[in-house]
Amino acid sequence: MSSKQDIRALSLEDLKSFFTEHNLQAFRAKQVYQWLWQKGAHNFSEMTNLSKEVRSLLEETFSINHIAIDQQQRSTDGTIKNAVKLHDNLVVESVLIPTASRTTACVSSQVGCSLDCTFCATAQLKRMRNLNPDEIYDQVVAIDRQSQLYFHRPLSNIVFMGMGEPLMNYKNVLAAIEKITSADALGMSPKRITLSTSGIPKMIQKLADEQVKFQLAVSLHSARQQVREQIMPFAENFPLESLLEALQYWYQKTKKRITFEYVIWKGVNDTPEDIQALVRFCKQVPSKVNLIQYNSIGDPKFQQAPEHSIQAYVEALEAASIVVTIRRSRGEDIDAACGQLANKTLQ
Repeated sequence: MSSKQDIRALSLEDLKSFFTEHNLQAFRAKQVYQWLWQKGAHNFSEMTNLSKEVRSLLEETFSINHIAIDQQQRSTDGTIKNAVKLHDNLVVESVLIPTASRTTACVSSQVGCSLDCTFCATAQLKRMRNLNPDEIYDQVVAIDRQSQLYFHRPLSNIVFMGMGEPLMNYKNVLAAIEKITSADALGMSPKRITLSTSGIPKMIQKLADEQVKFQLAVSLHSARQQVREQIMPFAENFPLESLLEALQYWYQKTKKRITFEYVIWKGVNDTPEDIQALVRFCKQVPSKVNLIQYNSIGDPKFQQAPEHSIQAYVEALEAASIVVTIRRSRGEDIDAACGQLANKTLQ
């Protein structure tokens, strides 16, 4: 692992200062910046519009701590799971999810996870560190290249639903999104980005205050506090009342409807009381519900609810004029589906 500073930690202004201090033209900074963020250069030798002397100076001073796709698995449904090796040899996972009309990148924000959701494989891993903005950005670039290679179209959407809780890596995640959406880098529309959180009220309010332009999804899974604490123990510190207040504040500030991600488990949250609690919760803030097919991580406590339980939720939500969709599993045969990401090297 290099002891040199990663050049991508520098802003464009920092790069200009570096060139000025070395008696070089400041416009060179813009060229380097484009190589780093638009062209995805992995090393300084690729920067062919710079002189050999300038490239040598950069090589002596900085590193580019680029990710590498260590392993790749392809599902029978076209989903691709990547084991992403970081500069310090830690590994996270990212997923490309194709449909007929779009390709979506599911990216990670932490090595392991800060939270303790009992149904999620990633949560069984300790959090080892937060990902840097460039490491998040690199996952998107890599999946965009896979999308063009395998599906002949650019990446259309990004979801922060991989390993980790994005709001526990707030600064770096927002810095990565700024790069992803910047005209000087990838230039993707923020409307095509969804940040999924398990529900950290204070950080949701902070997002709202910053007037972010991307979409917000919340892994809810129960609108009953006692049940939610059983499946997501950290929720004891973040009561549903506080979460609801934060989401109402979010909508007041952004006018963006929230998506609730919701898995139904047999014997856990499949009663009429559970259904009515969700309906009441959704009525208090503009929202829609994604009912997600559960993918087992081997814990017998969590079993996919039968179809009639799922339909009972659908009927109740639709009767209350709440938009609901059923999201079927993708990539389950390669452990790439929701809740399954847990790179074996981290366990």
